[in-house]
Amino acid sequence: MTENRNATMLEALRLTREGRLTEATSLLQGRPGGLPRRAEPAGRRHVDSTVARSGDRGIKRLVGTLGAALSGTTTASPEPVSPVTRIGSGETRRLSHTDAAGTRSYELYVPGTYAGAPVPLVVMLHGGTQDARDFAAGTRMNELAEQHVFLVAYPEQSKAANNGRYWNWFRRGDQQRGSGEAAILAGITRSVMSLEHVDPSRVYVAGLSAGGAMAAVMAAAYPDLYAAVGVHSGLAAGAAHDVASAFGAMQSGGSPSAGSDLPLIVFHGDRDRTVAPVNADQLIACRIAAVRKGRAGATVQEPAVTEAANAAGHGHTRSVYRDGDGHVVAEQWTVHGGAHAWFGGSPSGSYTDPQGPDASAEMVRFFLEQGTQGRR
Repeated sequence: MTENRNATMLEALRLTREGRLTEATSLLQGRPGGLPRRAEPAGRRHVDSTVARSGDRGIKRLVGTLGAALSGTTTASPEPVSPVTRIGSGETRRLSHTDAAGTRSYELYVPGTYAGAPVPLVVMLHGGTQDARDFAAGTRMNELAEQHVFLVAYPEQSKAANNGRYWNWFRRGDQQRGSGEAAILAGITRSVMSLEHVDPSRVYVAGLSAGGAMAAVMAAAYPDLYAAVGVHSGLAAGAAHDVASAFGAMQSGGSPSAGSDLPLIVFHGDRDRTVAPVNADQLIACRIAAVRKGRAGATVQEPAVTEAANAAGHGHTRSVYRDGDGHVVAEQWTVHGGAHAWFGGSPSGSYTDPQGPDASAEMVRFFLEQGTQGRR
């Protein structure tokens, strides 16, 4: 049964990428639509200049996991909590959080430069098949935490909730404030804030792929908890509400709900075949719509656009959007020739592309530049 289901999911994705969404949906819902192709094995891999063009494998991994979601999920059970791990002058603590919505483990990086005064907190949501340590290694966020003195929390999806460790960004029950994974992630954020001296006006959330989509969900559901959001190769909140619509949204951008009134930075490769670049445009459009809706008479200026070439790697286009008062509301980074990977990342982590720009450094710069602009 499992082999047949996975093959069906692969065939549904093929139909989706060819624009045959009706047939793909019919196949997912068990209606006739042709014989599915046999799934090809695909292992995890680092994305560099050679394999960045092999986006299909990344898609197939996601399809396999979404297929598991069709058969339902179980309540996550507590995972082992390991002792403190020291890396350089800082330390990584393995912790666990439980509330009414469920249990998830997470890792908390405390830099050696932390002296106890209130500091920022960055919550990092990994992509599918990743875990906390993999994501920390690939993004090098802990190195930036040492440099700029902030805490980093890495929530970890459990296999009980999703066999491929994808955050369930596409399910209605996990997109709402006070329920599902959104509630669990907010609980982890608040737990760290209670454990350490965190500046409540400087709490940020970011993620990659499914984690990026979940970061957008968190910004929409908990705009009072976070001060800014970073979405790398992800989707807008509400772009999908079930497995079938998730396939369409990954390629078309879906029909997202209104964005949150939080400063937003977006990174996306223009050759991403796993999550189409149109999703970055949707994120920006939702952010602009939220500004206009949330503030009477608010305007958003035409973006200031800069181009940068990189002889040793990827060039990029950076578009900065400001409101009528000159405050930055969003930044969009389009990485030319980039596929589905964290740009400027380390080869020690999966789904990274070392050929800049440095997404981690730019996200941290963007976060630390933002004020709360009177939201609290």
